[in-house]
Amino acid sequence: MTIKSKFYITTTIPYANAAPHIGHALEFVQADVLARWNKLRGKDVFFLTGTDEHGSKNYRTAKNLGIEPQKFVDENSASFKVLTKELHISNNSFIITSDKKVHWPGVVHLWKILEKKGDIYKKKYAGKYCSGCEKYMTEKELVNGKCINHPSIEIEEISEENYFFRLSKYSDKIKELVKKDKLIIFPVQWKNDFLGLIKDGLTDVSFSREVKSLPWGIPVPGDKNQVMYVWCDALTNYLTGIGYPNIKYNKYWPADVHVVGKDMLRFHAGIWPGMLLSAGLALPKKIIVHGFLTVEGQKISKSLGNVVEPLKLVKRFASDSIRYFLCRNFVFGEDGDFSESALKDRHNNELANKLGNLVSRVSALAEKYGLQKTQNKLLKKLKLKEIEKHLKNYEFDKALNLIFEFIDVCNEYTQNKKPWETKDKKVLYELSDSIKAIAILLWAFMSETSEKIALQFSFKIGAGSFNEIKKPLKISKIKKGEILFKKV
Repeated sequence: MTIKSKFYITTTIPYANAAPHIGHALEFVQADVLARWNKLRGKDVFFLTGTDEHGSKNYRTAKNLGIEPQKFVDENSASFKVLTKELHISNNSFIITSDKKVHWPGVVHLWKILEKKGDIYKKKYAGKYCSGCEKYMTEKELVNGKCINHPSIEIEEISEENYFFRLSKYSDKIKELVKKDKLIIFPVQWKNDFLGLIKDGLTDVSFSREVKSLPWGIPVPGDKNQVMYVWCDALTNYLTGIGYPNIKYNKYWPADVHVVGKDMLRFHAGIWPGMLLSAGLALPKKIIVHGFLTVEGQKISKSLGNVVEPLKLVKRFASDSIRYFLCRNFVFGEDGDFSESALKDRHNNELANKLGNLVSRVSALAEKYGLQKTQNKLLKKLKLKEIEKHLKNYEFDKALNLIFEFIDVCNEYTQNKKPWETKDKKVLYELSDSIKAIAILLWAFMSETSEKIALQFSFKIGAGSFNEIKKPLKISKIKKGEILFKKV
């Protein structure tokens, strides 16, 4: 029996304080492409996502709305679950941090290990606090007294007695691991950014809040007056989501890839590795960092009224069109500008005119005239090794560019050979076999579309299908289906 190599990938877990926005969709889709790509390669994939339901941000928003916190976060978490379904995200599990059966036991277990190690201590503390980041801020992190990531949120002066985690104890070790790529941060500019951020060392972090100020969270073991703060609670989801503290979590841990936004890097490359080192657990292999999206040049903001809600967007565009656009239009690791007109252009000009037209023409002619098996010389023009290399480097845009370059080759071949006149069954076989290769490669990006094509051309697609690209298409009945992409 062949043992499959495993691949464990996670997204961050967004705060359940509002409906998902386009930035959440970007992260979900990017992670899903990697999950599906590794499934295509025959790996045993576990993909985890979810929502963070605790924290002062969620508690305050619920209180201001006059809603019980659990009811408030449940409603918002539900919208994230709907988004994963609408965008065909292939996550194995969706974790919520208020889950007392799955999540809480693992968090309490880890807290006790850190405490036993002597890395949790209690002290009085006064500091500047950003509720948007859910963290205390140093003066150098503030610009004109404001958080650069949440300039509209007032910085609070908070004085409490809290539990702290001795992150400073692991500062040099974390710095060494990142420098030597024992903990890989990709792209390299974010590795350098993080090393610059911690050049003076990591400081101890607040690990709890007083119940009187935040009665919403996991109780600190042995102290009814404190609840756990976001770090031990939320970050531990990457363990509890695969069964921790049950020994079965070892099947997938350590994580192969954490997909995070650039504002989440310091927590995932600093606090999280510190916790794992303290607990004697393996570190994740790689943290990959995506940028932010603006909307037509402006930062996404409720006050500006330019928040793009993907659940509304899928009512106007096919989910695969949105997935394609998010991967094709942006360079991984860099900021990008979301534009609905650009989405429409790519939908019409690339998906409908190129891919949709190729599949429609060839399937109609193959249904009418049939196929005759022959060597497919067209496949020599498919730059498969380069596509693999781009996906290995998270260059989704470049991989898609090469796939669509091959679609152009197929469309040009169709025009030159004119099978509607010649009724050449060998030409139609070459084109049908090429469409099989295209659909398999696109499955990571646009699974629904690829599966529709597979159904039309009578081949199977999904886990382990990558090896089918070079295997000749079996002759079978082909049927023209519905138009894949109706023009907007």
